[in-house]
Amino acid sequence: MGKINGFKEFNRKTQQYQPVEQRIKNYSEFVIQLAEGELQNQGARCLECGTPFCQPNCPLNNVPPDFNDLVFRGKWREALKVLLSTNNFPEFTGRLCPALCEAGCVLGLIDKPVTIKNIELSIIERGFREGWIKPEPPAHRTGKKVAVVGSGPSGLAVAAQLNKAGHEVTVFERADRIGGLLRYGIPDFKLDKGVIDRRVAVMAGEGVKFVTSADVGNTVSAKKIKSEFDAVVLAAGATIPRDLPIPGRDAKGVHFAVEFLRQNNMRVAGDVIPKREEILATGKHVLVIGGGDTGSDCVGTSIRQGAASVTQIELLDKPPAWRTEETKWPTFPGPKMLSTSTSQEEGCTREWSVLSKEFLKDDKGNLTGVRRVQLKWINNAKFEEVPGSEAVYKADLAFLAMGFLHTNPKGVVGELGLQIDARGNVQTDGGYQTNVPGVFAAGDARRGQSLIVWAISEGRECARAVDVYLSGSTRLESKNQTLSDSLR
Repeated sequence: MGKINGFKEFNRKTQQYQPVEQRIKNYSEFVIQLAEGELQNQGARCLECGTPFCQPNCPLNNVPPDFNDLVFRGKWREALKVLLSTNNFPEFTGRLCPALCEAGCVLGLIDKPVTIKNIELSIIERGFREGWIKPEPPAHRTGKKVAVVGSGPSGLAVAAQLNKAGHEVTVFERADRIGGLLRYGIPDFKLDKGVIDRRVAVMAGEGVKFVTSADVGNTVSAKKIKSEFDAVVLAAGATIPRDLPIPGRDAKGVHFAVEFLRQNNMRVAGDVIPKREEILATGKHVLVIGGGDTGSDCVGTSIRQGAASVTQIELLDKPPAWRTEETKWPTFPGPKMLSTSTSQEEGCTREWSVLSKEFLKDDKGNLTGVRRVQLKWINNAKFEEVPGSEAVYKADLAFLAMGFLHTNPKGVVGELGLQIDARGNVQTDGGYQTNVPGVFAAGDARRGQSLIVWAISEGRECARAVDVYLSGSTRLESKNQTLSDSLR
């Protein structure tokens, strides 16, 4: 794959970014893509490695060696076909996925890995630019109807695949716009919402129906939906955020991260937020509790709103900036290896091993600070407070960005009587069907909070299970069957 000894000839190059002082003035995407020639050089770095660990590292089982090679040889349209054979939405993963594939790149053993993620995004964006991506309605319809509850990446993947199989698919979304967490959880500077609208338009052109402001299990009867459709797929996500029940939690100014991010996305979309409900960081001291991606999104949004200061804290120890025995190649190190996001680079203080003890407030109930203590971790398993380390963060706003627990046990789950597991996720039969015949679950609602690439993978695999349920068999691609197989 790629060019013989190409990795010796070309160094790794990745996309660039607009200068910090320029990009924090707006909510636009700020990535500067590599030029076509440089992308071909990056594709040339892909090895003839025999066992490409990039592929099994990817939950979608993408085949980077094949599309890297095709890009190197200038065969962009063929590269697009290979990419779309395993991934319905490379325009989402190319922006948001943490690139598990690159963690498993064999070249990464001796050098810097191939820039797979950048190549992936460039392929799909060229596909849209050249007009290669057009609605392709199925040639035949089965007469079967499927309802998909939730329009995040998992729900959209289920819908796209089942529509491809010829079933009539209707997607129900509780919000006023399609996209789920992509729409109201990811800042516009990471994912322009026009990217979602562009894909939804293609899917609508293929016959998928979208219904917004339809909260199944609340404003819309789940039992009625079940009676009107031959199958129902629950892809409503893990929507219950992890709370921090410490003294002072009721202080004005303490919010879940998703509340803040959702509101800002609505504001950018042109919606008017009632003054009494506004959550604005302008001129305020902001404390972000949680060191992950959601916390980082709060950092970038707060900076763009003109916060006086932004501090992000993490309960765990500061991870090393290199692989350890715990994060050996080809595993994806994730939070166990230090990384810095583009938002964190824009200007925030980061601290680790910090435990929040109390939200402090004035006599009007407004947040004024957070009492905290430093921790000492023992074997990365338990911690003890460091004596004399207690201090107070000055804070007018505190965002809880500590992840999500599970899906909502009420609403559609409660109305249909779906069983949940010990973690609060919808329980399935070892595949994707719930205890209620004809009702399936996929994505974060089934597996718990996870990555976008897992959500799409779950959606695709769930679609196969639904197709078998409705038709007795399926011709939808499995994770182990790709278009690349026929091109070899």
